Amino acid sequence: MPQRALVLIDIQNDYFPGGKWPLTGIESAAENAARVLAAARKHGDLVVHVRHEFPTPDAPFFTPGSPGAQIHPQVQGVGSEPVVLKHHVNSFRETDLRELLDRHGVQEVVICGAMSHMCVDAGVRAASDLGYSCVVVHDACATRDQEFAGKVVPAAEVHAAFMAALQFGYATLVSTDEYLAAASGK
Repeated sequence: MPQRALVLIDIQNDYFPGGKWPLTGIESAAENAARVLAAARKHGDLVVHVRHEFPTPDAPFFTPGSPGAQIHPQVQGVGSEPVVLKHHVNSFRETDLRELLDRHGVQEVVICGAMSHMCVDAGVRAASDLGYSCVVVHDACATRDQEFAGKVVPAAEVHAAFMAALQFGYATLVSTDEYLAAASGK
C-alpha cells in the first residue's frame, strides 16, 4: 500500500482559456501537475483526483454535468484512480477523501491544483490538521487576480502570499523540478 498520495485539486476545464473562470498560469500549472502525476504513477503512489461541482445550475462555473466541470484532459484519471466529487472549498468536507487516504495507509499528501487561495489552501490546511504530512508543488498550482478594498491584487501576489502562509505552518513547498528530483531518488 502506498504511504504517499498525490491529490490533484480542481484542475478542471472552466479554469482554462475559454472556460467560465480562467486562471492566470493554469496552463503551466497543469503541465507541471501532469509531470508530477506521471512520476506518482511510476512510483506507485495513490493518485486522487478531486473535482468540484457547485450544487446548483446557476453557479458561476463548475455547473453540474457541464464540460467545464470535467477534469482537464492533461491530468485525467486512468484505470482505478479515484475521483472525489466535492461541493465545498475544502476537499475533505462532506467527501470520502479522508477515508480513502486512511484506507490506503497514506501518511503524506502531495497537493497540486487550483485555486491557490481557495481550494488548495483549504485542502492543505485540512490535511495538516488531520495529521497528514503535506507537500505543495507550488508551480503546479494557479489562481487569478483578486480584489480587496478597491485594490486589485495580481494573481502572482495572491499565489505568493498563500504559498508563503502554507509554508510557514502547514506544508513543505517545492517546485516541480525539486519534487521530481527528490522522487526519483527514492
